[in-house]
Amino acid sequence: MNTLVVYGTRYGATTGTAEEIAKILREEGFDVKVVNAKKEKIKDITPYDLIVVGTGVALGKWTGEIQDFVKRFETELTQKKMALFVSTGKFMAERQLKEKPTAVEDTRKIDIDDKVAKYKLHPISIGFFGGVLNLNKMNFLSRRMFGGFIKEQMGTDGFNETEPGFYDMRNWEEIQVWTKDLAQKARQ
Repeated sequence: MNTLVVYGTRYGATTGTAEEIAKILREEGFDVKVVNAKKEKIKDITPYDLIVVGTGVALGKWTGEIQDFVKRFETELTQKKMALFVSTGKFMAERQLKEKPTAVEDTRKIDIDDKVAKYKLHPISIGFFGGVLNLNKMNFLSRRMFGGFIKEQMGTDGFNETEPGFYDMRNWEEIQVWTKDLAQKARQ
């Protein structure tokens, strides 16, 4: 199955996730092209049987490149098998569950469901994954305001710095399981 994995990223989490998805799909026998929408503009999606769209999410907003992509191919995407995944602060919602039982659903609605409706997408599968937090890419004021709190909270939540100021909150097993399930759905 000829597959396009197109993604937009802010801090690199979506790049790593897209590459892992492509690797698993290749292992499942798919022919996969991976495109960073910021570096390469897709002109035609006709050759692809499956389109996997991925985006980083910050404050409920998809990357501009992916918003442009889905707007440009809105009609064509409804005629293709397509899947969607987001790299987001899902872990922050999960840690609020005691105080707010609907936190994960609320985050998913803002980060995914509202956009799926807005762009009239019909994905065969949706991946809702954690992302990365890179304090080094925050502006000075944000780092000053949130840096100490975030570092303390990350440690409490079990996320360690993989390098100074960088926290990886992706669950690779979850991504792999989702991708294998996607491969099965795409073959149907």
